[in-house]
Amino acid sequence: MRFVHFHLVSLALAAGLANAAPLPAPARAEVDALLARLQSSGCEFNRNGSWYAGADAKAHLLKKLDYLEGKDLVKTAEQFIELGASTSSMSGKPYLVRCAGKAPVESAKWLTAELQQVRAVRAASSPR
Repeated sequence: MRFVHFHLVSLALAAGLANAAPLPAPARAEVDALLARLQSSGCEFNRNGSWYAGADAKAHLLKKLDYLEGKDLVKTAEQFIELGASTSSMSGKPYLVRCAGKAPVESAKWLTAELQQVRAVRAASSPR
């Protein structure tokens, strides 16, 4: 059954990409910055009860972003967090992020805090 589900998801992804509507460039830059922070953070990412390194989490979330873009469902970093980076589409369980010495937190909370930092850095470096 899992094999069949994988192929159905693969077909849906392929079909969706034919009509892909990419994120606007500013939102894509924010999502890319978020995923780079996750990858380089040293934190682990939990999906469906298993912990993964940041690089694996980034790869998984990029696949979800591709799917959402293909369905024209995301236009902002917040929408990506809400629709793609917060819960498993298979189990409905929330994703978690666990950083060294800290209790796990839901990925939506972690990513939203990181997004605020990305925006703060961008605002501080923008010409006035």
